[in-house]
Amino acid sequence: MNDRATLHDQPMIISVAPNGARRSQKDHPALPITPAELARTASECAEQGASLIHLHVRDANGRHSLDVDAYRAALGAVRKAVGDRLVLQVTSEAAGCYKAHEQMAAIYALQPEAVSISPREIIPDASHESAAAEFLSWLRTTGSFPQFILYSAKELIWFNELIERGIVPFKRPQVLFVLGRYSLDGLSEPADLLPFLVVNKGKLPWSMCAFGRQEAACAVVAAGFGGHVRVGFENNLHLPDGTTAPSNGALIQAVKSGLPSLGRAVADVETTRRDFAECSV
Repeated sequence: MNDRATLHDQPMIISVAPNGARRSQKDHPALPITPAELARTASECAEQGASLIHLHVRDANGRHSLDVDAYRAALGAVRKAVGDRLVLQVTSEAAGCYKAHEQMAAIYALQPEAVSISPREIIPDASHESAAAEFLSWLRTTGSFPQFILYSAKELIWFNELIERGIVPFKRPQVLFVLGRYSLDGLSEPADLLPFLVVNKGKLPWSMCAFGRQEAACAVVAAGFGGHVRVGFENNLHLPDGTTAPSNGALIQAVKSGLPSLGRAVADVETTRRDFAECSV
């Protein structure tokens, strides 16, 4: 008997990133900004099969913010709307507005259920390694689920070195491969995933997100390789046919429609929490 795990044995986590740091309702009127809008979007996306939501908040002028009170208001509204049906992940993204110590300070104060972290933002050079190591060790003790955002295969090689040196104190942390962010046209295609997979060789559990209208195609290819996916208005506003998606939920549906031929199930929130918890030790 072949003991090799099949895709059917590996439920796929669908995360949704409904707003991001830069887009506004001028880009799409359904892009959620306020706590109430985020709560409605979260509820819709949970119904469509998402088990994790990646949240950004804004200041009074609509700019990217890591304000702890703004996050607490958004998290409270979303949690009231969805209960435990979604893992709530905040971002620590700098977006050109914050320094590493400010990013970490926000997360220290917030102590979220889950957080996305760009290693190159909190460790822009070797002088930041000590503070980052202390922060990540603290994160491990709190039980918060980290996910590390990586933009290239070269960055993945460096990240593995950080694990080996103990700067990143997790043996098999969850990572997110970003496709298309630094391509010439800022758009992604499924082949962009391959350099990450060549380096990773199955070592770290991974998700991917993809810029542009080929988001769903990239997601289905990722599903075929055993990965998880993140979709949403943060990276893409269009359905595969090029028309504007009416909602974040529609982008989830576009991915789900490509899964039956793979025989791969969508992970429920209990599976998602378990997988993230197992990767956070």
